[in-house]
Amino acid sequence: MKEAILLINLGTPDAPTPSKVGKYLTQFLNDKRVIDINPIGRFLLVNLIIVPFRSFSSSKLYQHIWKKEGSPLLLNSVELKEKLQNKIGENYTVDLAMRYQKPSIKTTLENLRKQKPSKIHVIPLYPQYASSSSGSTIEEVLKQIKGWEVIPNLNIISKFYDHPKFLEALLDEAKNYEHKNYDHVLFSYHGLPERQIKKASAHYGEDTCQMGACCNAITKNNQYCYRANCFETSRKLVNALNIPEGKYTTTFQSRLDDKWLKPYSDRVIEELAKKGIKKILVFSPAFVADCLETIHEIGTEYDLLFKKYGGEKITLVNSLNANEAWVNALREIVLG
Repeated sequence: MKEAILLINLGTPDAPTPSKVGKYLTQFLNDKRVIDINPIGRFLLVNLIIVPFRSFSSSKLYQHIWKKEGSPLLLNSVELKEKLQNKIGENYTVDLAMRYQKPSIKTTLENLRKQKPSKIHVIPLYPQYASSSSGSTIEEVLKQIKGWEVIPNLNIISKFYDHPKFLEALLDEAKNYEHKNYDHVLFSYHGLPERQIKKASAHYGEDTCQMGACCNAITKNNQYCYRANCFETSRKLVNALNIPEGKYTTTFQSRLDDKWLKPYSDRVIEELAKKGIKKILVFSPAFVADCLETIHEIGTEYDLLFKKYGGEKITLVNSLNANEAWVNALREIVLG
């Protein structure tokens, strides 16, 4: 009997047009785990302010990264699915869904149900756990499955930043870049509101989050803390690459206000340029597939910002996308 593997990434607009981007943003930002405020406030903020004002400007950014065949994130994810299927053979069915837009989790799970799998392995493609990404995706999967008459065995992987094979895949990609040729190395992760970190900390009954030294090591208290997961990812890479202290920084990008995780990637880049740093190598270990946040935000916006203040070049390390080391790692992460 076959088992199924369901890969799930965040999602992407169907096309780089204001209407399609608006549809994507509406679904994404109305998620109660993404904008975790009262429902009425979220509805008004998203539907009357953010989506009407950001759909056009965001569509221009998507046009900048869009390929002839479609969205880079979707194309890379489809290629990953196909390579993993070839790697593990016919005893498993590998499928792909997006948390927002197409292919939807609902439709993909229904297709898998009809194939009568004995077990479904669910892996949200976010290395570090966060309620707004991993948590939201897992909740949606369970929402769709709970009504099934027959619920098969489930293997849900909430995080994998600490899996040795994931680290090996990152290091394999890093071989294409010699960090010693750069003045500084940046590990840039997607940002989150600080309140979401505090809420995750309080999940176990006591808020132990200090937004500081508590993330210096992984403990039972912070094992699912996004901030702690990110700093631990950086430490593992720094140790493996033998990057000297003082030559790297862990930062957070894509913030919406000044109450998000710090330090901010753009401000650190500006400060480094003003200090005379000329070349920066940027890793984005929270993104397993290149997307708007890596290609445009880091590769274009941050590069222009760096040059504005005297820097010469920001080099972005490619995301894992569908490279062979990542396919091999994913097989081990899912099946052991």
